[in-house]
Amino acid sequence: MQDQAASVAATGSGTEFLDSAVEHVLRGSGASVAMLYLLPRGENTLRLTVLAGAPGQLATPWNRVNLSAPMPVADAVRHRCLIWLGSQEELARRYPRPALVLPYRFCLAAAPIRTGDRDRGGLVLLWPGAHPPELSAQERDAVVSGCRGMGMLLQQAESSGYPVLPGALPRVLPPPAPPVPEAARAAASMEFVQRLPGGSCALDLDGTICFMNDAAAELLGAPVSELLGTLPWESLPWLDDPGVEDHYRDAVISRRQTSFTALRPPDDWLSFHLFPSATGISVRILPADRPHPTDEPAPRRAGGASGPSRAAALYHLMHLAATLTEAVSTRDVIELAGDQIMPAFRLQSLVVMTSAEGRLRIEGRRGLHPTLMDRLDGAPLSSHTPAAHVLMTGVPGFFSDFTELERGYPTAGLRETVAACAFLPLIVSGHPVGALVLAYDRPRAFDPEERALLTSIAGLLAQALDRARLYDTKDRLAHSLQAHLLPHTLPRVAGLDIAARYLPATRGMGIGGDFYDLIRLDATTAAAAIGDVQGHNVNAAALMGQVRTAVHASAGAPPDEVLARTNRLLTDLDPDLFTSCLYVHLDLAGHRARLATAGHPAPLLRQPDGRTEALDLPAGLLLGIDPASRYPTAEIPLPPGAALALFTDGLVEAPGVDFDHATAALAEHFALALDQPMESVADTLVRYAKRCTPGTDDIALLLINALGSPG
Repeated sequence: MQDQAASVAATGSGTEFLDSAVEHVLRGSGASVAMLYLLPRGENTLRLTVLAGAPGQLATPWNRVNLSAPMPVADAVRHRCLIWLGSQEELARRYPRPALVLPYRFCLAAAPIRTGDRDRGGLVLLWPGAHPPELSAQERDAVVSGCRGMGMLLQQAESSGYPVLPGALPRVLPPPAPPVPEAARAAASMEFVQRLPGGSCALDLDGTICFMNDAAAELLGAPVSELLGTLPWESLPWLDDPGVEDHYRDAVISRRQTSFTALRPPDDWLSFHLFPSATGISVRILPADRPHPTDEPAPRRAGGASGPSRAAALYHLMHLAATLTEAVSTRDVIELAGDQIMPAFRLQSLVVMTSAEGRLRIEGRRGLHPTLMDRLDGAPLSSHTPAAHVLMTGVPGFFSDFTELERGYPTAGLRETVAACAFLPLIVSGHPVGALVLAYDRPRAFDPEERALLTSIAGLLAQALDRARLYDTKDRLAHSLQAHLLPHTLPRVAGLDIAARYLPATRGMGIGGDFYDLIRLDATTAAAAIGDVQGHNVNAAALMGQVRTAVHASAGAPPDEVLARTNRLLTDLDPDLFTSCLYVHLDLAGHRARLATAGHPAPLLRQPDGRTEALDLPAGLLLGIDPASRYPTAEIPLPPGAALALFTDGLVEAPGVDFDHATAALAEHFALALDQPMESVADTLVRYAKRCTPGTDDIALLLINALGSPG
């Protein structure tokens, strides 16, 4: 049973049923690359499940995409719309991270895959760079209908009891098979190739040499038998240059002809011309003149390496640097670093260790967890262990196999749990603050270039962790302050079922000014208030506390008077910040509610039969602008079974999201939760908000359900 579960985790389940659907979309849309993502139920991370038209290693940085990430597929799923990027310039403007890593000419569409109100995943399609900047109606229809069909397939599979589950790695579809010529045509084709000047070879989409004639082998200086089935930048050390592999990537992604010149030692210059298609890349190799000195490639290393090629290394390093700029918390840094580093270097485990009270402490980890790591956790900094040594000295340690590790630390009591490992210092401002531990499941020779690369990665990670720890400290202090300014518990009011939620923004917004309150006035009356102070800083939080106190002190007066008094107080204080506020007076015996608003979003009213709408209230000016402002009062019936949802705009507002559309969608979710306890309803609405507007603003929510007359 455990073996079966491990197999499903690695390869997924039922993903082959999506192959024909992906191929159908490619044919119908004319796209060259397709990336199908699935969103497992209850998760916030899209998983790349099926890839067509490109090798798996090119998609590695995007195997997992968080729904809150600034990526086209995440935005398409979150906003439930098709996103089109018709140029590299538009991609760079709207999504700088993928544009930095893929600086090639291509067009991109991302679309959601849904059934009913269930988000099931997303589809990304790439077109060659020669595609027009606009998506045609036929192409759009192919994308939309294809996503609809995939959604139906996923729903049918789930209904039959065999849901499609993504694996740890995507299913990579093979390119379309080329036609097999008859013997005479094949012989004529070979004669044609042999008569061409220079050399000819062919690469699979993954860069592997699948054909080469004798002329090409002679120019490259190696037998055909040694080159077939290899990557040219690995089997020919003088081609191990970042620019070479970059031209290959350009050809695969943009599907356009590209060329470059390289020096074959000692002094033979060759020009390479790449002609890509859906099945691979044809390469013409010709002798070339020596280029201008400023165009000469940088010196190349003499031999191969056990790690990634130089181009691949730079590719992953650049992507990691771009990714870490978006990390906010310590957890973000470790998760994002794991997503980038582990597949690139085939790691078994990644662990970040720091010091606390003179001992090693595991700050975070990804992947499998060798016993070695648990043995190091909690060890004194004075102990003779590799992690302690790295943290104290700042000198990295590389161990090609366990014997080498045990030889270096014979008294550490380390059990044979890893085949190879590296301990890298995390250095900030010249001082080691932690250690990055990388573990491998097989012996590994760390050559000098890979050691330098891993040390550079640790440096990037250290800087990101330092920023994240400062943010974490500030965030804890800020939200601790805000938590003390908000009510710890709401009073129990007979005749009401009440629930409240407050969620701080998740992406560096700091402390906010959202607040809510429920006030018991007497046996048959109560008051509710919700508001939002402009800004996200300590000043906003301090003003929020003053506004809440002022509303609480005036509660019981008519709603217009409560807001007018609070407004006069704010204008006297002159805080240079504006505040929205909604105040509700609840008459539980008379089954009525009286409301007044100061520029705050109108609440939702759900009738006992489930009909739900946003109330149309007379607008009042924001608090703190004009001391003479007036706030008209509206009165509505609130029969037993009716419910109110008071909320701040963080629940429905985000860049690119229509406010009215989002409010209507929120009302639908509120209506569907009829007859559920308010605590359950609050969780439902918050989950909806986190899906549609994740991390953009603070969220305050107050739900009030009228159960009937008190007693």
